[in-house]
Amino acid sequence: MTFEAMARPTGIGSLPFRDPEEACRFILDRLPELPFWPQLPKRGPSENMYVQFGPGLPGLAEEGPDLILDRGAGGGGVGGNVAGGGGEAAPDYDQALAALYQRCLEDDYDWPLRCDHAAGFYALTEGHAAAVGRALAVKGQITGPVSYGLTVQGRDKRLLIYDETAFDGVVKGLALQAKWQERALRRLNPATILFLDEPSMAAFGSAYYNLSRDQVIAAIKEVTAGLEGLTGVHCCGNTDWSVLIDAGLDILSFDAYYYAKNLSLYPEAVSGFIARGGLLAWGIVPTDTNDAVKETASTLVDRLEQALTWFEDKGLDRERLVRQSLITPSCGLGGRPVETAERAFRLVLGVSEEIRRRYGLSP
Repeated sequence: MTFEAMARPTGIGSLPFRDPEEACRFILDRLPELPFWPQLPKRGPSENMYVQFGPGLPGLAEEGPDLILDRGAGGGGVGGNVAGGGGEAAPDYDQALAALYQRCLEDDYDWPLRCDHAAGFYALTEGHAAAVGRALAVKGQITGPVSYGLTVQGRDKRLLIYDETAFDGVVKGLALQAKWQERALRRLNPATILFLDEPSMAAFGSAYYNLSRDQVIAAIKEVTAGLEGLTGVHCCGNTDWSVLIDAGLDILSFDAYYYAKNLSLYPEAVSGFIARGGLLAWGIVPTDTNDAVKETASTLVDRLEQALTWFEDKGLDRERLVRQSLITPSCGLGGRPVETAERAFRLVLGVSEEIRRRYGLSP
């Protein structure tokens, strides 16, 4: 897929609306070139970023607003309901896991998102297919395997990532879901972007989590290996950025409002990433309400120019960085007031417009 980013605007994933149609209109009005389907956590716990992709993952069960690892629950069957998610009896865990491995062997990725877990996906793809088809590209997202592994726990409080068998099943299930989602979007627009949301990568390197570099890279690569369009990873905290770059994805999405200088401390990794055509999604617009109200498009452009200078001082070509950039909010906005989301996207559009004007990029 050939794609010229040229500092165009897009979003991360979640929005604070309850009405999926309202959310889609909000997106298409502001981001007609690069729309994304909206995750809507205020609709209820089923749109929590972990629960949302949980149906059918072996051993995972919905319990209140959370997803837990419960091998006794089976997982509702591959592609079916998680225990507690739809009233269906869950199969034996080993049977569910065996069925998953068989589907991987057959490349059977018929694993649709559930309507009651991803209302925004269906509102966009069924209600606005023509607009999606006219876009430069359409963006989707799925929760990344590392964040799943470091968030979902068993009843014994043991993290999923430390249960090798269960974690492997989740990674393989996410890979099939990612492939289904991309294929569903490609039916409307052949140019697709799929982000892995990896907020828990901010914990990488912490003394509290025993994760190896190779383990992280292998899990991310397995989820994205079967995808045909552009792939990206979003981390809204600080991390070892070289790990995410080495995972081989096309787009690195980061909180540039707070962590641009941290990323500039990896000049060799970023330089290699840019040289092979990688894109940086600069989350230069803060999503914290207090920060958002004190900024203007002008102050954020100045902040982005300062960040570009840090990279330029490390030997990277400033104009190439801009050409291979997207402009986004620093994170999802699902937990914020609607007014904050509206302001954040006004700022995103304003920053994109001014940067494109300054660097002579096409309108």
